[in-house]
Amino acid sequence: MERFLRTQQLLGDSGFRRLQSSRVVVIGLGAVGGYAVEGLARAGVGSLRLFDFDTIQPSNINRQILALESTLYQPKAKVAEERVRAINPNCLVEAQEVFADQETLATILDPVPDLVIDAIDSLNPKIQLLSEVYKRGIPLLSSMGAALRTDPGKIAVGDIAESRGCPLAKRVRKRLRRVGIETGIRCVFSTEKVTFTYTPPVSDPNVPPANIYENRGRKRVILGSLPTLTGIFGLILANEAILYLSGGSEEGDNMSTTTPH
Repeated sequence: MERFLRTQQLLGDSGFRRLQSSRVVVIGLGAVGGYAVEGLARAGVGSLRLFDFDTIQPSNINRQILALESTLYQPKAKVAEERVRAINPNCLVEAQEVFADQETLATILDPVPDLVIDAIDSLNPKIQLLSEVYKRGIPLLSSMGAALRTDPGKIAVGDIAESRGCPLAKRVRKRLRRVGIETGIRCVFSTEKVTFTYTPPVSDPNVPPANIYENRGRKRVILGSLPTLTGIFGLILANEAILYLSGGSEEGDNMSTTTPH
């Protein structure tokens, strides 16, 4: 296909065929996950299953690729599916408005994908997802905190045990240790120092939730973020996925040094 000619030239015929036959699950289609899906779709990944329970809000426009005036208040999953089809009509794309937790993970991970990308920004669902995917032995890439950062040079990729300077990663490591997981999860994180304490936000009981899942688990704190840094996080996830799924270039120059768990 002419639209993927440059990808094929870089990865080689066999690498591109592997990419086209790959099945990827992306959970979380916001500031990071939306850009991850964009990169995967434009690279020619053959099958994408996309999950997010939320709708697009005006406050998403500053950083989310799916957020436009024309897509406001629509389900992120629906908008993402339509965008993937517009990029590559031959991609087998399925999107569901699903809240990722212990009750829905069996559905999310069936059929078993070649790779899972975690772009969830809520702690409890993130831990449940990472633990389940790890236990099942499915290759996994995860995003740690992208908000509050301004320095793209501080973004790194490595094992969760190597992450530092990220309050979210610190809490993820602590929670994973409780279930016996200390290493083996490849993630994108920033070493940029930020000032942030995990405290629950104060909510107004007179304001109804935006969706049926808003009252589940800990409410999310609103954090300042730039479209540049969150987008870079998502594209790095996509890049790691592309190299892993394709096996790198035919010469091996682009092989990822560490594969996902």
